[in-house]
Amino acid sequence: MEPVLRLQDVSKAFPGVQALRGVQFDVRAGEVHALLGENGAGKSTLIKIVSGVYRPDSGSIVLDGQPVQLHSPHEAQRAGIATIYQELLLFPELTVAENIFMGHAPRRAWGGIDWRAAATGARQILASLDIHDLDVEAPVGALSVGNRQRVEIAKALSQKARILIMDEPTAALTQADVERLFAIVRRLRERGVGVVYISHRMAEVFALADRVTVLRDGAYVGTRDAAQTGEGELITMMVGRTIDQLFPKSDVPIGMPVLEVEDLSLAGVLDGVSLTVRAGEIVGLAGLVGSGRSELAQTIFGIAPATSGTIRVAGELVRIDSAATATRLGIAYVPEDRATQGLIRPMRIRENLSLAVLGELARRWFVDRAAEMRLAEDAIRRFSIRAPGPEQIVGKLSGGNQQKVVLGKWLATKPRVLIMDEPTRGIDVGAKAEIHRLMTELAGQGLAILMISSELPEVLGMSDRVLVMREGRLVAELPRADATQEAVASAMMRTAKAA
Repeated sequence: MEPVLRLQDVSKAFPGVQALRGVQFDVRAGEVHALLGENGAGKSTLIKIVSGVYRPDSGSIVLDGQPVQLHSPHEAQRAGIATIYQELLLFPELTVAENIFMGHAPRRAWGGIDWRAAATGARQILASLDIHDLDVEAPVGALSVGNRQRVEIAKALSQKARILIMDEPTAALTQADVERLFAIVRRLRERGVGVVYISHRMAEVFALADRVTVLRDGAYVGTRDAAQTGEGELITMMVGRTIDQLFPKSDVPIGMPVLEVEDLSLAGVLDGVSLTVRAGEIVGLAGLVGSGRSELAQTIFGIAPATSGTIRVAGELVRIDSAATATRLGIAYVPEDRATQGLIRPMRIRENLSLAVLGELARRWFVDRAAEMRLAEDAIRRFSIRAPGPEQIVGKLSGGNQQKVVLGKWLATKPRVLIMDEPTRGIDVGAKAEIHRLMTELAGQGLAILMISSELPEVLGMSDRVLVMREGRLVAELPRADATQEAVASAMMRTAKAA
């Protein structure tokens, strides 16, 4: 089948950076074509060229068999190319219908906007996507993230889009919203729309994609039929390493218990949880969403103090009633949501890294800026944070580098116990490998690590033992040798009666 859109030998450079080098890419009508690569691989630059934001330095763009030049996003839209970015571009004060027809609303004969026709058109477009639960008169700001995304898709279709680019569309969605999005993408494919789908989540790629193209360091690596390839091959193409190297777990001496939890309960949430984490040990905590994993971490860290049960740190019975108490006792917590709980994104790297140890860096009422700078420079070097320097705004870093800043912030407290909740969520496979390497290194230094993860390969690849939670209780404990995907999944999903 002849592609609707083809990019041939496209290159693009910015001052000091060669973003793309001779890249090939094409999209066919009625297919989902996944675009994969680490952060910095060139994906964003490529889609901005297709969207008319950037012009290539060399190479060609061919649309319907004819060379074209897209000088602006407006020209790309007129050519039938629409892009839905990770940060949705909607007006929260305006209604669903007003957002869908923004810039091209139907007109009355005398020239005014026909809002009744816009509302009718909006309903028709939503119905064509099997969306019947959105009020076209409702303000977009009152909608959930998933529903706002559906409005973005309807807006693209109102502009007669033939090619729809979706950049990390599920990053902020609930599982229910993800399923609804998948249904819409499949419906678009049936209607002949070509979908370019960018995601770090391999499961989504194999669930949706017909073909997969991989970029690495700004260069084209290859294109594969999704049904004819596997996760291991794609990861090797992306990072130049085999999948085994993504989980660099090594055996280290396991020491004495550092964290001991016995019969820990939190009214209505946790029910008699007991666990032990030893020096040098990585204990993986698995379970379905709502099983109580994050709540257990927050209870141990004092965010939601336990209603009963005991906690011991290095053999000493302790009472943890706040995060400050947990920090003083040598417990650090890397939260699931780094953007809102782990970082202050408008602040600089050095300011974020020093947040947990400001008391040590302060001289009377003033922060010792020289000490803060030394701390930041050491963390940037130690954790290989890719940034121009300590003054870089954290919000402008990639997800993987932001996660390293969160990790560096808490390791500055010199903890004995490190709790990591979804340590690699939303970051590319290369950054995941770096985080895993750091975990192995920290365990080798004697740190006790409790790792919560929804990704079974991560749990199995990095854990010395695997604990499984369900309905607020600990229901299984498996040594590394017995922790297979089938065994862990079975423990996660058995009903309480069966257990």
